[in-house]
Parts: sequence; C-alpha cells; structure tokens
Amino acid sequence: MPESNSGERTEKATPKKRKDAREKGQVLKSVELVTAGSLLVMFLAIKALFGTMTNNLMSFSTAYFDGAQMTTGTFTANTVMSVMQNAIYSFLMIVMPILVIALGVGVMLNVIQVGFFFSTKSMGFKMERLSIAEGIKRIFSGRTLFELIKTFIKVGIVLLVAYVTVTSNVTAFTMLLASGLQASLVEGGNIIINAGMFASGAFAGVAALDYFFQRRKHEKDLMMTKYEIKMEYKQQEGDPAIKSAIRQKQRQMAMMRMMQSVPQADVVITNPTHFAVALSYKESEASAPKVLAKGKDLIAQKIKEVAREHKVEIVENRELAQSIFKYCEIGDLIPVSLYQAVAEILAAVYKMKNKDQNYRRR
Repeated sequence: MPESNSGERTEKATPKKRKDAREKGQVLKSVELVTAGSLLVMFLAIKALFGTMTNNLMSFSTAYFDGAQMTTGTFTANTVMSVMQNAIYSFLMIVMPILVIALGVGVMLNVIQVGFFFSTKSMGFKMERLSIAEGIKRIFSGRTLFELIKTFIKVGIVLLVAYVTVTSNVTAFTMLLASGLQASLVEGGNIIINAGMFASGAFAGVAALDYFFQRRKHEKDLMMTKYEIKMEYKQQEGDPAIKSAIRQKQRQMAMMRMMQSVPQADVVITNPTHFAVALSYKESEASAPKVLAKGKDLIAQKIKEVAREHKVEIVENRELAQSIFKYCEIGDLIPVSLYQAVAEILAAVYKMKNKDQNYRRR
C-alpha cells in the first residue's frame, strides 16, 4: 500500500524546513515585544531629556505666542503660514529625538528576533484568505483567543495605571491649577512619565508571555510528519531505488569499458578458476605492466572468454593472480615486488608469440 502524507505532526522541523519557512516569511517574531520595548525606552529617554524638552517647549510657546501677537491686526495668509511653519518646526525639534530613539529600538528588537531579513512572499495573494470557512476557523482559533486575552490585559493595565495615577496624585493635580506654566509642565510631565514607565513595564510582562506563545506556536507550525521527513530526505539525498539503479548502471558501464580493454592485453593471468587479471606492457608508455582488467568468479570467466576470442594468452599462476587482484586496481601499475614474476610470464608470452609469427611466415 503506497504511503501518503498523513499522520500527526510529531517530529521537530529539519534545518531545510526551517530555511524554507524563513524564506516564505514564516519567522519567530513577537510584535508585543517590539511595542513594549519601544515604549519603555521612549519613556526612559523622555525622563532623561525631560529638562531640555521642558526648556525647549517653553521657548517654543513663548516664540509662538509672541509671533502671534506680532501679527495682531496684520493677519495675512503669509504671516499665518510663517507662524505655523515655525511652530511645527519647533515642535518637531522637541519630539524628534524621542521618535528616533523609539524607531531605532523597534528596528533593533526586530533584528534581534529575526536577523537582517526581508521577504515579500508573506504578502502574496493566497486564495485561502478569501475562504469563509478558513476565516471562521481563524476567528475561533487559539491564536485569536490569545490575542483577545492580550487586548483585555492591555486595556486593564491602561485603566489600572490611569486609576492609580489619578487617585495617588489628586492633590498634585489640584495644585497644578495654581502653578505657573513651567511648574505645571514639570510636575504634570513627571506624573505622566512615571505612569508611562509603569505601564510599559507591565506591557513588557505581557510581551514576555506573547514571545513564549509565539515561539511555541512557531515550533508547532513547523512540526513535520514522519512521511514529510522521509520525502525530504529522498529529495535531498535521492530516492534509494533510483540511486541503486544509477549505481548498477555505472557498474555495468565500467564492466563494459573493462571488457573492451581485455583484447589490448598482452596476457591474462588466472588462478585458474576464481581470479583473472589482464596485463599490458608498453615500454614507451609506462615503466611497468599495467592492469587493464580484473575479476573474480563469473567476471573472471568472462575475462577469459574475451581473451580466448581475441587470442590473448592465458597463463595459470595461482599466487600471482591472487596477489595482483588483491593489491592492484584497474589502471594501476604492478608493484615492484611482483616485477620478477610478471616479467618471466611476459617473456614467455613474447617468446611464444615470436615462434608463432615465425611459424606462420614459413
């Protein structure tokens, strides 16, 4: 019965699966971690730069209202536009450092989570996004429930911080009404900053839970079945059946090439039934005889058959045949230790060939 891609996803994702998922934009990332980290650092930066920001804000207010007074009675489109441009520029100079710091922290937290990575595949059109059944499934999924719980927790944190801030600073808020503009800015700003830092710290706790949830969900989404792992292995390493067939074909081709070289041999040495080696010696090409072919049992018999067909001398020498078969590969020159024995055989073969040639001439 053929296997199918069924069964539970019980196996951890392979490196290839993780790589493919990353290329598709499926990465481990917590948006809550980025948001909470950016907020916390932003409020810390505001607290550190609050004195400078207050002075700049006072200068901005003075310059703005003075500029407005200077235009009293002579309002035109140009004067109003000039005042508004100066006001916007001054305001941006106050808040821009904080926004830059928050943006930098957000980018850094994203890089820490997913590295330097950009993919547009996750933004591609997918038909399942238009499916009503898939939409209902997403609405009632565990992810949606978790997001709903997170929203309630964050709203609860904001309400709690607002309640604690108001109830613990009732007297301070009352005194702000009787204070000057700068004193009110300093006191009110400190209250808001402390509340923001408290809320950001609480959001960081939510972000930690969200990161744990996202990591667990990411690993679960990447889980594989045993069948998927098997198919991936086949794709990477090749189907064992196909690899076996290729190796068989390679062996057959090597055998054909070896048999084609047997007619070029000067002698075939056998033991006599189990081993056969074909040797060739050309003084102009090599310093020693070369092994053209070798084989055992059926291959040895085939080598001898080809040798007989092409009238290549076959010499029986049990020990020499076994030694050459054991220590030499096809294409090797015979070792020095076998020179004497092989030389004697080749000399006898050459002598026999010369006699045959002289006999034929007569």
